[in-house]
Amino acid sequence: MAAFIPNKEQDQLISELVAHYEQNQGQIKRLLDSLGTFISDSESLRDLIHSSKRRMKDPAHLKRKLYKELREAQQEGREFGITKENLFMEINDLGGYRILHLYTRQMDQINKALLQVLKDEAQCTVIEGPKANVWDTESEEYFRGIGIDVSYNPRLYSSVHYIVQPNNKAKVTLEIQVRTLSEEIWGEVDHKFIYPDPIDSVACKEQIKALARLASSCSRLVDSIFASHDDWKKSQAAPAIVSPQEVPVQTVPQDQREDEKK
Repeated sequence: MAAFIPNKEQDQLISELVAHYEQNQGQIKRLLDSLGTFISDSESLRDLIHSSKRRMKDPAHLKRKLYKELREAQQEGREFGITKENLFMEINDLGGYRILHLYTRQMDQINKALLQVLKDEAQCTVIEGPKANVWDTESEEYFRGIGIDVSYNPRLYSSVHYIVQPNNKAKVTLEIQVRTLSEEIWGEVDHKFIYPDPIDSVACKEQIKALARLASSCSRLVDSIFASHDDWKKSQAAPAIVSPQEVPVQTVPQDQREDEKK
């Protein structure tokens, strides 16, 4: 396949799109700040979330992504289609908000509470998602069981994604990611080696896959610890059942029985 070499007009277009992002990213920052306030103030989410973080896309990374989109459009024979007017709608991860929690089985409650906060408090519409990125059948079955769509990820990436847009009809979107602390460790390590350009080291790729499996095992272990704790609390709260063999039999002394007969 021939190497992709953009012409001057394409270079100029990409430069203009990146400049437009740099000059107008304030509206994404304001949306991130507003969303962060509503999520952190939510009583229904407070006990479920360990921490959160937010970020704006690096302009250099956006430039690489736009060139990639341009190359793929050209190879597929379709129009590039991204303009300054629709940039903030077509590229959904210019702003990102990440929610970190302790264990996978919290996701059912988190999803329900988050959707409620987005609708009632943040006044945002979920235009895509929630969708869980999974690579194993156990996770797939769990997320499908709680009503979340799944997408198989061959890189062993795990996270639940939402794309949201404010209801004020502003032409801007951002991405919300929800993942466990163990998945965050893997994600941060993986990001260093595959973004913006993937490494070619086979050894590093295999070690990152091994780390993904280890992170998944950690999340499952934490799930098990909390499930065991819940069972223990239930057993402590339940009334004790005394078997007939354990009921003490009160005996009457022989002399007392003789007196009663008289």
